[in-house]
Amino acid sequence: MSVGRRESEDRGMGGVWPEAMGLSVCIRDGIWAFYPFMTAPQSGYPGKLIAVEGLDGSGKSTQIYLVKRWLENQNCRVYFTEWNSSVLVKKATSKGKKRHLLTPTTFSLIHATDFADRYDRQILPLLRAGFIVLADRYIYTALARDAVRGVDREWVKELYSFAVKPDILFYFRVPLEVSLNRILDGRPELKYHEAGLDMGWSADPYESFRIFQGKVFEEYQRLSEPGGFVQVDATREIHTQQEEVRRLISDRIDLAAFRTAGRGWS
Repeated sequence: MSVGRRESEDRGMGGVWPEAMGLSVCIRDGIWAFYPFMTAPQSGYPGKLIAVEGLDGSGKSTQIYLVKRWLENQNCRVYFTEWNSSVLVKKATSKGKKRHLLTPTTFSLIHATDFADRYDRQILPLLRAGFIVLADRYIYTALARDAVRGVDREWVKELYSFAVKPDILFYFRVPLEVSLNRILDGRPELKYHEAGLDMGWSADPYESFRIFQGKVFEEYQRLSEPGGFVQVDATREIHTQQEEVRRLISDRIDLAAFRTAGRGWS
């Protein structure tokens, strides 16, 4: 994906239209995002994709890590990836956050670039190679957070339309106050964007964080309504949740087909 700012109303690129080059176009606030035309296949790869979503403090990262260790102990071909971890855009993201240069749209695009890089280099090749890919957050994090920051929902949905849907999508459901208490207890300081201070809801980081997480919670509820989310009660003991998660994975995926003499990658 490449990103640029529109110089005029003419969509031509040196006389060549983006569509003629096999590029799709997303436009937001005068910013053009070009990326290859891709479809979102529902299945067909020999690998399987398992993703987890949920509020900060829901315990999803702990659960997906335990799944990773469980699959590794069975000598399954497994790969782990997490949100906002692309080396390609790490420096740019860090600089933009530190200098408070990111608008909601550029914030959205920079995370989309991060995801597209990991998708192209890691997720898709390993699904094709027959791995179980574990994703700590997937495109639904962007759909929720970007909408909260005021970015058009349909625009964001189109931006990530190339991504394959997970074979299993766990949503770790937890009451807002429980997740807030887990994060805020013992946390000395909240980061600027983490707290949603860029939105101007409150000058107090903790109050801003509460507002931000409350809005994200509402977006997750909206996203989960059509179905497709496997909801897990994240207020229960860690081992109880993990047992349920493992049971569901075992029911839906033939793990024997992914076993090898080697170990997983991460």
